[in-house]
Amino acid sequence: MSDINRLKNRTRADYRYILEYRTRWSDNDMYDHMNNSIYNFLYDSVINTYLIEQCGLHPPSSPQYGMVVHSHNDYFASISFPACAELALRVNRIGNSSVVYEIALFEKGHESVRSVGEFIQVFVDRDTGRPSPKGMNEKLRRGLENILVDRQPSKL
Repeated sequence: MSDINRLKNRTRADYRYILEYRTRWSDNDMYDHMNNSIYNFLYDSVINTYLIEQCGLHPPSSPQYGMVVHSHNDYFASISFPACAELALRVNRIGNSSVVYEIALFEKGHESVRSVGEFIQVFVDRDTGRPSPKGMNEKLRRGLENILVDRQPSKL
């Protein structure tokens, strides 16, 4: 199965964290569906909500913070106001100072995924703006590991 078909077949069960978002009238564009830029806004929001709630991040003062270095999105179906979106989050890979997130957008009450995006963040030290030689702090790493999807084949 191709990568795009694998993404199109994602379900909520493929993700470890879900956050609801009530769409707003202003999220729609002139074509009566959610504007593409809103998807990135929502993806950034679900990631930061998770980091704040589960990883101890305090954006204005934490010694480390995540900088987005890459993002993309694949769109499969539209969503529009007044729908409720369900933003599903997982981590596909954790490096020394980087993390690869996968985010899916579902419409509440519908099974098929509407879009799947990827964000890559590098965690940098607030004082230098550079990745720490020690990598990301332990609390942050543990929180991210809680939604890490094990891609290694199981050894039976």
